[in-house]
Amino acid sequence: MFLNCHSYHSLRYGTISIQDLVQQAVDQQVKILALTDINTITGIYDFFKLCNDHNIKPIVGVEIRVESEFYYICLAKNQKSVGEINRLLTDYNCDGIEIPKHNPILKDTIVIYPLHNIPEVLQEHEFVGIRSEELNYLVKPDLKKLMDKMVILQPVTFTTKLDYNLHKILRAIDNNTLISKLGDHDYCRDTETFINKKELLDQYHHYPQIIQNTAYIVEQCSFDFDFSTPKNKQYYTDSRESDFKLLTQLAYEGLETRYGKDHPEAKARVEKELGVIDQLKFSGYFLITWDVIQYSNRMGFMHVGRGSGANSIVSYCLGITDICPLELDLYFERFLNLNRKTPPDFDIDWSWQTRDTILEYIFTKYGKEHVAFCGTNVEFKYRSIFREVGKAFGLPKDELDILATKSMDQHDDNSVFKLVHKYGKLLEKFPNQRSMHSCGILISEEPITNFTALEMPPKGFPIVQFDMHTAEDIGFEKFDILSQRGLGTIKDTVELIKEKRGITVDIKDTTISKNEEKCNSYLSIGKTIGCFYIESPAMRGLLRRLKCEDYKTLVAASSIIRPGVAQSGMMKEYIFRHNNPTKFEYFHDVFKEELGETYGIMVYQEDVIKIALHFGGLSAADGDVLRRAMSGKGRSLSALQKVKDHFFESCRELGHPEQLSKEVYRQIESFAGYSFCKAHSASYAVESYQSLYLKVYYPIEFMVCAINNGGGFYRTEVYVHEAKMSGATIKNPCVNLSEYQTTVYGTDVYLGIMHIEKVESKIAMMIPEERKNNGEYTSLENFVKRIPIGIETLQILIFIGAFRFTGKQKHELLIQARFLFGNDQSAFRHPTLLEEPQKEYQLPTIIRNPFEDAFDEIEILGFSVSYSPFDLLQTKYRGSVMAKDLVKHHKKQIKMLAYLISRKHVPTKRGAMFFGTWIDAEGEYFDTAHFPNCLEEYPFQGGGCYLLLGTVEVDFHFPTITIHKMAKMPFIPDPRYSMDKEKSLEAARTLHEDVSMTQRKPYQQEHEIGLPRQKMI
Repeated sequence: MFLNCHSYHSLRYGTISIQDLVQQAVDQQVKILALTDINTITGIYDFFKLCNDHNIKPIVGVEIRVESEFYYICLAKNQKSVGEINRLLTDYNCDGIEIPKHNPILKDTIVIYPLHNIPEVLQEHEFVGIRSEELNYLVKPDLKKLMDKMVILQPVTFTTKLDYNLHKILRAIDNNTLISKLGDHDYCRDTETFINKKELLDQYHHYPQIIQNTAYIVEQCSFDFDFSTPKNKQYYTDSRESDFKLLTQLAYEGLETRYGKDHPEAKARVEKELGVIDQLKFSGYFLITWDVIQYSNRMGFMHVGRGSGANSIVSYCLGITDICPLELDLYFERFLNLNRKTPPDFDIDWSWQTRDTILEYIFTKYGKEHVAFCGTNVEFKYRSIFREVGKAFGLPKDELDILATKSMDQHDDNSVFKLVHKYGKLLEKFPNQRSMHSCGILISEEPITNFTALEMPPKGFPIVQFDMHTAEDIGFEKFDILSQRGLGTIKDTVELIKEKRGITVDIKDTTISKNEEKCNSYLSIGKTIGCFYIESPAMRGLLRRLKCEDYKTLVAASSIIRPGVAQSGMMKEYIFRHNNPTKFEYFHDVFKEELGETYGIMVYQEDVIKIALHFGGLSAADGDVLRRAMSGKGRSLSALQKVKDHFFESCRELGHPEQLSKEVYRQIESFAGYSFCKAHSASYAVESYQSLYLKVYYPIEFMVCAINNGGGFYRTEVYVHEAKMSGATIKNPCVNLSEYQTTVYGTDVYLGIMHIEKVESKIAMMIPEERKNNGEYTSLENFVKRIPIGIETLQILIFIGAFRFTGKQKHELLIQARFLFGNDQSAFRHPTLLEEPQKEYQLPTIIRNPFEDAFDEIEILGFSVSYSPFDLLQTKYRGSVMAKDLVKHHKKQIKMLAYLISRKHVPTKRGAMFFGTWIDAEGEYFDTAHFPNCLEEYPFQGGGCYLLLGTVEVDFHFPTITIHKMAKMPFIPDPRYSMDKEKSLEAARTLHEDVSMTQRKPYQQEHEIGLPRQKMI
C-alpha cells in the first residue's frame, strides 16, 4: 500500500536512509514496499537486498519530476520496465529530450498520476493516486467517474517532526532560499510518513474499488535481480574460447619480447596465470584493457599500469604494466585468485593532457549505450553543512563564515546557532549531490540503461546513478582510467629535449632509469623536487633517512610513507632496521621467512595477507576480507570482526603468545584502507625514477615542463626556484620570446604568459600565435594594433617587462600607451594600408629604484624574478649556519634566516604542530618542526622570510630543526609607494606559502606503541 516512498537519495528532499526505510516497514509489519526516489534509481539494489533479507516484497520505481513539478510515479512491472524508466530519464538528462507530462511511452510500467496532473485519457497501465485527505474530492463527478482507475497514495518522506523540519531545510537549500520563504508547493505534506496499515485501509473502507486497484498494481509489479551474473561486456572477440585463444597468443608473443625465447620461470608463471584467468572467465577484461593500451601506444601516449594488476606477468607481457613480477617476487594471487569473491580491476594512469582522448576512444569503440562512468554520492561535509543550514535560517555572511571556518566550540551560544548545530548534525553522511567517479568506467554487455538511468555532469561524460560499491555488488568490474600530471611532465620533457637539443630519450626503456648511479646519488640526498611522488617534504626526508640508493628501497619507501604503515609505528621501525640490520630480532620465525626482504616489517598489503595466512592460520577467504579492508573497499565491519575473532582463535590453537598475537593484529588493523600493494609501489617507483632520470640529466628542460604541467606538491614559485638552482637564468614574460607556457632557449627560461593571472587566457594564447603567424612585434604601437587588448591589461604587460625589447623604460611605455589609447580605453585598431606612425616625444629619464621591478613581479606573478626574497630584506644578516652544514650541528642550537616554502599541519594529543620546509640564502632546502607550545608564542605569519632559532636533530642522516623561537623579517618598503607607508607594505603581505592541513586523529608516539625489537616467545 506504500507505493511512493522516498529515501535520502531523493536529493535535498528525502530524509530516510534505505536501511531505516526498510526497518520502519518491518516495524509496521508491512509486507510490500515500493521505493520511488525522485528521478533516480540510486537505491534500488540495496533496497532489493534489504527487503529480501526481511521477507518484504520489493517494488522499485521512480517519481518523475521536472524542475520540481511532480508529474507521476513509475512502478516497474519487471526488469524490462526498469530499463524503460531509465531510458526516459536518460533521454532527458543527457540529450535534453522533454519528459512528457502525460502518457509517457512506457509499455511495461505502471504509471500513477497525482490528482493535480490527470491526463485527458488514462491508458490501461495508468492510474490516479489519491491521498486519504483527498477522498472528499470524490464528490466531484469528473473525479468520481475515475474511481475504477484510482489507487491508494500514501507517500513516505520523513519519520518524525524533527525529520519534517529537516526536510524543509533541505528544500530551502535546494531552492537557495530561506525556510520562511518556502511555498506550500516547495515541500511535502505533513502526512507523508508511515502509518499503521490497518489504519490506512480504514480510511478507504468506503472505497473498496480503490483498495482492489491498489492490490492489483502490487500484484502486477515484480522486481527480481541476479547479482551473481557478470554485467560487463563479456567478450572482446565473439566467444570465451576466441578470447582465451587471442589472450594466449598475445601473452606468449609478449613473453618472448620481455624475456627472450628461453625463460622457463616466466613461461611457467604465464601458463599458471592464463589457467586462472580462463577459469574466472576474465580473458575479455584483459583484452579490452590491452586494446585501450594499443590505442594509447599508437597515439604515442605514455601510461602507467599500476595497482594490483601489476602483480600479473600476463599484464606485463601484454604491455598493460611495465613491472616485472619476477624481479620483485610479486604475488599474483593478490590480483587474481579463485578465492576472490569479487573480480579485480586495472588502474591505469595517463597524462592529464591525454586522458580525455583515451576516454573518447573507449566511448566511441564500445558505444555510448554501453559505457558510462561510475557515479559517486557527494555527502554534506562538516563545513558546508553549517554554511548551507545557516543560509536556510537567514544568517548573514559574516556569521556563515564563522560557522564554516571555526570549530563548534568557538561558535556563539545563541538559539539560531544551536538550531544550525542540531540540524547540521542530522545531515552528516547525507548525500548532497551526485558526481562523477574520478576514474571508474563501466563497459556493459547489455545497454547500460537496463540497470541505471544516466546523468550528464559538466565534464561531458555520462555517469550511472550508483557508486562503485553498488556497481561491484550488481556484477560490474570497473576500468580505472586515471590521470596525473607526472606523466605529462615526463612526456613534455622528452619532447622538449628533442625539440631544443635534438636528443631522443627512450624514457620507456626502464633500464636507463633504474639503479642508475647518478640518479641514486640524488635519491639518497632527497634531491627530488619536481619528481612524481617523491618530492614532498615527508618523502624527501624519508629518502634521506633511508639513504635510498636503489630501486628496491625506493619501492619500499613508496609504501612505508602511507598512513597505515606510519601510524602503526612500522615506518620508524623500518628506518631503524634498514640502518641497523644487526640490532634487531624477528618477532617470530614466520616474519623472517615471509618478510625477510623488509626486515620483518609489514610494508605492503601482500605482507599483511602473508602474515594473516602463515602466522595467524587464516583461510584464503578471510585473507580476501582483509585485502578489501586494506584497499578501502571493505564495507562490512561484521565480516572484519569475524576475521579478527578467527585470527585470535587460530593463534591460540597454534600456540602463539597472546601478547605477540595482539601486537601482530594491531599492526594488521592499522593497515586498513591506508596501504599499497607491492606492485602499486613498484609502478610508482618506476615513474619516480623516470622523472628523476630526466631531472638529473636534463634539469632545466625537466623543470620547465614541471612548471607547465602545473607542478605537483609545491606552487609554481618553487619550481621556478628549482630551475634557477639547476642552472637556468629566469626571464620575465616577453611578448617576443615567451610562449603561452614557459619555454627555454639554451639556459634562458622565459616564463609563460599564462603565469600573468590578470591576462585573460584568450589574450595570453593569442600573443604568441599572432607573432608566429605575422612576425615579431616591432614596437608597443605595433603590438596594440595587432592584439585586441585593453589599457589595463597592456599596463600589466608593461609592468612585468614584456616590452623590454623596445629599450624603453616602463614609465615611457606607460605614457605611450595612454597616447595610443587616448580616451578609448579598449581601442584596438586593425592595421590599415597606410599607417601613420605615432608621434614620438622626448621624455625625461627617470631614475628607478632597482627593487621596483621585484615588487612589480610580486604583485603580478606572486613572486620575484629579478631578486631573491633575501635581497628584499631590511637586514643583511643571513644566519649562522647554512642548510648544507646542518648535519654537522646535531643537538646544537643555531640561528638561520630562511624563506618559507610550505608547512604541513600534524595533529597531536597536545594540539596542532607543523613541519615547515624552507630555503636558505643559498637556495638550499631544509626542514623544521614546530611544536604546539612554541606555536602559541611564535606562530606562522604567512609567507615570507623568518629568523629561526632552534636545535638541530639529525635522525638517520636527515636534519630537522626543532624551533624554539621565530620572527618574520620585514621587507624594505615598496619603493613604488614611497609616499604611502601603508601601501608600501602591501606587496610583502601577499607572499604565498603552501599550507597542507591534515584532518585525522593523532598518531600514537613511539613510546606509546612500545614496538618490540626482539623475538616474542
